[in-house]
Formats: sequence, C-alpha cells, structure tokens
Amino acid sequence: MAACPPSSIAIIGLSGRFPDAPNLQAFWRNLEQGVESLVAFSDEELLESGVPADLLANPNYVKKGTLLEKADLFDAGFFGYNPREAEIIDPQQRIFLECAWEALEDAGYAGEPGSHAIGVYAGSTTSSYAYNNLLKNAAVLAAAGGYQAMIA
Repeated sequence: MAACPPSSIAIIGLSGRFPDAPNLQAFWRNLEQGVESLVAFSDEELLESGVPADLLANPNYVKKGTLLEKADLFDAGFFGYNPREAEIIDPQQRIFLECAWEALEDAGYAGEPGSHAIGVYAGSTTSSYAYNNLLKNAAVLAAAGGYQAMIA
C-alpha cells in the first residue's frame, strides 16, 4: 500500500448542532423520521424581536425559524476567554468553537499534543449579532470598545 503524499487531507472527525439535534446522530435520526424542527413564532414574538409590522403583514413572510440552543452554556475559560470577552462573542461563534472541539474529540485528537498538523475546516457567513446586539448597547461598547465589539 502506497503512503499518502504530505499534502493529503483526511476527514476523520465530524461535529454539528442543528435544531432539535445536539449532534450528527440525532440530526440523522430526525432526517430519517421526518422531524419538522421549525418553530412557529407569534406576531408578538416577531415584533419584539424587531421584525417590522409591514413585513409581518406580507402573506409571503414565513413566521417560522429555529432557536439557537444552549449558547448561554459556553465555557469561556476552557477556550481561553475571560468573562468580558465571552460576553461579546456572537453566540453562533461560541457554538462554532464547541463544535470544532467536538470534531477534534470525534477524531481522537482533542487535547493530544503531537507532531501531526491538524485543523478544523468550517464555513460561516456574516453575522448580524454585532449590529443587532453589541452596537446598540452603549455599556458594552464603553467597556469593550467599538473595535473589539466588531471583531468579536
């Protein structure tokens, strides 16, 4: 059997969190069973979250979505963040860090120093968390600074 070239990549661990599924096994089970994981939101809930009333009146507007579960359980110290830093990190980024660690655990590499280069590959998009939460909170901006809030 030929040895793999040094530039080879092997996917050896996975992780993910999804609505009603804290891991890939539960996600797959939900797919197999046809579980509908969208939550229906009332007009009151949507208005409170900042959805404009004229948008709610649009018959094409879908009043369903998903909730980000357990983002408040982030272990800041484990990831080397102090409480103030953790407070301004986008909850989606907190979950991303947890999933990255879980992927390393799934691969058997978490916490294991070694001579092999390893990495976690993931994707994301621009988050509206800073705009919708941090930049509107004068106390957070004063404590963390605008630049820090934008890179959180």
